[in-house]
Amino acid sequence: MIKINVPFRDKECSLKAGDLIEMSGKIYCGRDAALPHVVELAKKGELSEHGIDLEGAVIFHTAVSCAGIAPTTTSKPEIEGSIIPLSEKGAMFHLGKGRLLPETIEGLKKNRAYFLITPPVSALLTASMSECRAVLHPEFGMEAFYEITVKDLPAIVAVADGESVFSN
Repeated sequence: MIKINVPFRDKECSLKAGDLIEMSGKIYCGRDAALPHVVELAKKGELSEHGIDLEGAVIFHTAVSCAGIAPTTTSKPEIEGSIIPLSEKGAMFHLGKGRLLPETIEGLKKNRAYFLITPPVSALLTASMSECRAVLHPEFGMEAFYEITVKDLPAIVAVADGESVFSN
């Protein structure tokens, strides 16, 4: 198990598809409703006005509610469409579930970013969360863009350096 503190600030990250990792630190959470807004603000250079720093960040494709956290399907257009632009702005890890399009895999490779998947157990993921706050669009409720603090959040590297665990 590779332990990673996030946001990831080291110069080099040499994870490979299939590596098992545990992340500790602050990560951002958003899904269909929030991520297009995050991309728009990132393109305008306005995320810092909301206290959001994507450098080395993790973007977890999930809603946050009192019921907990668990990944949503990453291949939804609003979600998968956020991966490349947010990677270009510094996000290093995208955490979700499901396959990615070949062009998204190539975009991750180009930006030295990773797609991670989690074990399919929301109780385990929720237990690793100690704090959460809506940092953008709190009016979206559980689908707002959140910052959460986690300890030992497990994940599997699904895409790294153009390779995917989903490839045949």
